[in-house]
Amino acid sequence: MASGVLGQLIRFGIAGGISTVIYSAVYLPLAYFVLPKNMAVLAVPPAFLVAVVCGFFLHSYWSFKGHGTRDSSGRQHLKFFVVQGFGLLLNALFTWVITGPLLHGPQWLPLLPIVLITPLATFALNRQWVFG
Repeated sequence: MASGVLGQLIRFGIAGGISTVIYSAVYLPLAYFVLPKNMAVLAVPPAFLVAVVCGFFLHSYWSFKGHGTRDSSGRQHLKFFVVQGFGLLLNALFTWVITGPLLHGPQWLPLLPIVLITPLATFALNRQWVFG
């Protein structure tokens, strides 16, 4: 059982790394070249949308392949997107706090909690609620 979770966590990490690269490839150009510095939070939704679509296929067909059951009614897809909505809110919160009026940090800095905190939260929710 523990080795199954470890394998899932490793696959989730690799798929998450790919999703993070995709997220960053959309977020950073928008945050640096399109939006005002203190409005980097507006780059989060489009970056997250692109990354979450890729992440859904990576996670459902690889990270959690063979774990739990698959629901063809659409409920599982809805659950996945609810979890991702939570991740979107976390990312937006990190970005707003770090780059906005509170801390005035650089646009790249929110990527640290986005990479370190959001994936752990969404892994747990995906494993237990979406694909469990």
